[in-house]
Amino acid sequence: MRIISGLNGGQKIKIPKNFNLRPTTDKSKEGIFNILSNYFDFNNIEVLDLFSGTGNISYEFASRGVKYIRAVEINFKYYNFIKSEIKRMNLNIDVIKSDAFKYLNVNNDQFDIIFADPPYNFDIMKYKLIIDKIFKSKIINNHGLLIIEHSNKIELNNFKKYFQTRKYGGCFFSFFKNTNT
Repeated sequence: MRIISGLNGGQKIKIPKNFNLRPTTDKSKEGIFNILSNYFDFNNIEVLDLFSGTGNISYEFASRGVKYIRAVEINFKYYNFIKSEIKRMNLNIDVIKSDAFKYLNVNNDQFDIIFADPPYNFDIMKYKLIIDKIFKSKIINNHGLLIIEHSNKIELNNFKKYFQTRKYGGCFFSFFKNTNT
């Protein structure tokens, strides 16, 4: 796994072998960031990375010059890994150790992009809860995008905020935006 582009482009991220994770692949990440670069000036946005895991997505946003990034991860081992990588690469990422759902209940900030990569074994109701919470509590700006990474077993295109789905390898990314804008 590596950072694709930006100031830290090409840097490798060495995930410990004992991590039981499914990091977003380089090919998938490159596709997602190509889409996002058509919608956003990375230097002027704020990003929330939920279920951060290795921090892979946050590092890519930071490398591309995003103004502010907050990563939320509940697992202590992964949280510490993210903190060490932030320090190693000198990245400006605010990492919080918290359950994503609890975090969404107490957060008062707004973001331009929210990226969520929950465990693939989530049931559809947990996805619905994430989507509803983010849009009802206005955690996402009016012009913002919510991107959820999920498996092919999950259909998220029935939600009214749905925008599109992209497939990269075995990964699916569903995009959601405010329908009032």
